[in-house]
Amino acid sequence: ASPGMVQGKVKIVKSPKDILKVERGEIIITPFLDPDFIMFLKKNARIKGIVTNEGGATCHAAILAREFQIPYIAGVEKATQRLRNKMTIVLDGEKGTVYEA
Repeated sequence: ASPGMVQGKVKIVKSPKDILKVERGEIIITPFLDPDFIMFLKKNARIKGIVTNEGGATCHAAILAREFQIPYIAGVEKATQRLRNKMTIVLDGEKGTVYEA
């Protein structure tokens, strides 16, 4: 949904209140990006990347991720279950791949 390659630690974010726990340089893994998450992106560009269980290349979140130049992969089934907090991953938004570093 948004190109770029980054490496960073995973932070599982299941609700907008969890976003406050995200630290600089982390890659957020979330079921989807709703308007509350989008407001965080506008105010705080400290995240390295985004992976969501749902969404697509034309969703609002993808458009904003491209605008802020944040690599983003949408529609990764069960990403919030497969990945774990503090796991180091590589996110390749161009190829749409995520793998453990």
